[in-house]
Amino acid sequence: MRRFSAEYLERTREGMWGGSREALSALDLPNRRRILDVGCGTGELARVLADEAREAQVVGVDADPTLLRVAREQTEISVVAGDATRLPVVDDAADLVVCQALLSNLPDPSAAVTEFARTSSELVAAVEPDNASVGVDSTVDREVTLERTVREAYIDGVRTDVSLGSRVLELFADAGLSEIGTRRHHQRKVVEPPYAEGDVRSARMKATGEGFERYETELRQALSDAEFDALRAEWREMGRSVVDQMQAGEYRRAEVVPFDVTVGRI
Repeated sequence: MRRFSAEYLERTREGMWGGSREALSALDLPNRRRILDVGCGTGELARVLADEAREAQVVGVDADPTLLRVAREQTEISVVAGDATRLPVVDDAADLVVCQALLSNLPDPSAAVTEFARTSSELVAAVEPDNASVGVDSTVDREVTLERTVREAYIDGVRTDVSLGSRVLELFADAGLSEIGTRRHHQRKVVEPPYAEGDVRSARMKATGEGFERYETELRQALSDAEFDALRAEWREMGRSVVDQMQAGEYRRAEVVPFDVTVGRI
């Protein structure tokens, strides 16, 4: 399973559930009583589930003790350590088992869905991004083309299906779930004046190459050493342009991330 830092999860999921939560309507949260959030990370989704399912007990499960420690500090949700493919709970422990951006980061997502079906008495749900279809627009023209190049190389080099998208339907069917349905939604992230602290930090990471190097392992699987070094140099130069425009108050960026919410019944 791929690992992520708490800072990465908080940054990538920031704002996803801050506005409309209509994407979660199929989960019938007001009528849930026991919810298991698998791969809960730092607890962003678990907090939303607890807010929307006021009568439910929400428990988060994650294999990373560092992320669980952050989750415990930031939420009153109960969290336990556990592997998504070997959940530490009995059969029918919850009436909803759900995950966010988990299946696309597992080497064997089908094993996890099978566990979801075992531990749920009613519903199984997955919120999964389609990373291959992310759209970016920026006042720094080079940022658009470079992000596309890096994303394509990353997808080629990563060892899990990060563009799983609608194929979650097949996983649910293989696990014996019924009444399976899916709907695509879009998360829109906008960077514009006045810039948030996180946006400024992200721009600096581009200029130093720190953000690029975070994906070094995956990128080197798809690129030669020369291609990696050249792309990193271009990325840093692009980042400096972002910082310059930001200092002038002229930088604007919009990113749209498609994600599918798939629900199946036991």
